[in-house]
Amino acid sequence: MAAETLYQEIYRPQFHFTARENWLNDPNGLVYYQGEYHLFFQHNPHGTNWGNMTWGHAVSSDLIHWRQLDHALYPDRLGTIFSGSAVVDWRNTAGFQSGEEKALVCIYTSAGDTSEESKGQPFTQSLAYSNDRGRTWSKYAGNPVLGHRVGSNRDPKVIWHVPTETWVMALYLDGSDYALFGSPNLKEWRHLCDVAVPGASECPDFFPLPVDGDPARTRWVFWAANNTYLLGDFDGQTFTPESGPHPASWGKHCYAAQTWSDIPPEDGRRLQIAWMAGAEYPGMPFNQQMAFPCELTLRTTPAGPRLYRRPVGEIERIREARHAWHHLSLRPGDDPLAGLSGELFEIQAEIDPGTASEVGLVLRGEKVSYVVGEQTLSCLGQRAPLPLENGRLRLQILLDRTSIEVFGNDGLVSMPSCFLPDPENRALSAYAIGGEARFHSLEVFPLRSIWPTGAGTTATS
Repeated sequence: MAAETLYQEIYRPQFHFTARENWLNDPNGLVYYQGEYHLFFQHNPHGTNWGNMTWGHAVSSDLIHWRQLDHALYPDRLGTIFSGSAVVDWRNTAGFQSGEEKALVCIYTSAGDTSEESKGQPFTQSLAYSNDRGRTWSKYAGNPVLGHRVGSNRDPKVIWHVPTETWVMALYLDGSDYALFGSPNLKEWRHLCDVAVPGASECPDFFPLPVDGDPARTRWVFWAANNTYLLGDFDGQTFTPESGPHPASWGKHCYAAQTWSDIPPEDGRRLQIAWMAGAEYPGMPFNQQMAFPCELTLRTTPAGPRLYRRPVGEIERIREARHAWHHLSLRPGDDPLAGLSGELFEIQAEIDPGTASEVGLVLRGEKVSYVVGEQTLSCLGQRAPLPLENGRLRLQILLDRTSIEVFGNDGLVSMPSCFLPDPENRALSAYAIGGEARFHSLEVFPLRSIWPTGAGTTATS
């Protein structure tokens, strides 16, 4: 495809990451180092369907604008390169560092028997390292570092456990079973404990979060690919679940989310990105997209501590002119957004449903609706329970060319879903049914494309 049209295609997301070309799936190797967020991803270099799993690679200074680099890891005799994670080896525990730069280490699954070259090999776990800020990669000569355990064991997520000064790996085993392993040097691993996440499989993540920001009330989150999670305690040896599994997403297209490693303490956020699995992009040179990066927090609710997911604040960097209304009464038939149209928007609203039975927005023909009697939030065929808080509903919505991501009540509910809109329908509207609702605030921000070549239309009013 001509360079002048790449990234401007009709169904190319304009502020969500996509590979330049070909198939993309799970986010891998999320790590921050020297001012750069690294995003590796499952990629097929040879086509728009799944296969030939290789690690694609992109970097960003702000989680918004991404620059795709050369592929990092290619298939070898041990297998194609399935999912995994990355860390900065600050103490050089693996001995890979060769200069002033700290070694970045990727821990990935060698997916044996998924290629001619790896015929007869099992699924094992391997290492690769970089001494030049992730620009070039060398595979460890002693691979695999963790041999086959069971089934198609895969998707290692590695963290540094500060109290025990140990690397800890969460690994998917089989069925709904996972395990934790420990290592002093990333090369030699011992089994710590088993973890079961009923109804889940694949792509674990494992991290601590303070409840309501209080470090004395920290809980450990064990996350699975289907956006369910356990909350519990971890003493360096055993993870003890205390509640869950809880759902973290109600969207149609959200899978295999992972969080970034080595975020500086002065930032301190737990940052996550997911694959918006299963969407369609007819006629495009690429296939699949990532969700917008989110910040995770753990907050007290009447049901106990729960994860909240909200878009990272860096989205402010691509906002354009703000359209705002305050203390707006909305009666059936009213539409304050009439005449506002475009493809790329962030919308924030705080709503008192009042006497309305339903209140919501229509974005390019698709409803984001709140049914008051059921206390449910809906979008693109998905529904989530969401009680009002002090009589109000808070919404944050991200609209891109092929996706709508809805966040309710500060992210207690998140609903990332993809769609194929009518290219001619770029209208936005707000509505109330059955009575009068009140928007205490309504803010609409047209957004700019993140791609250097620019996008098509963002907004008109």
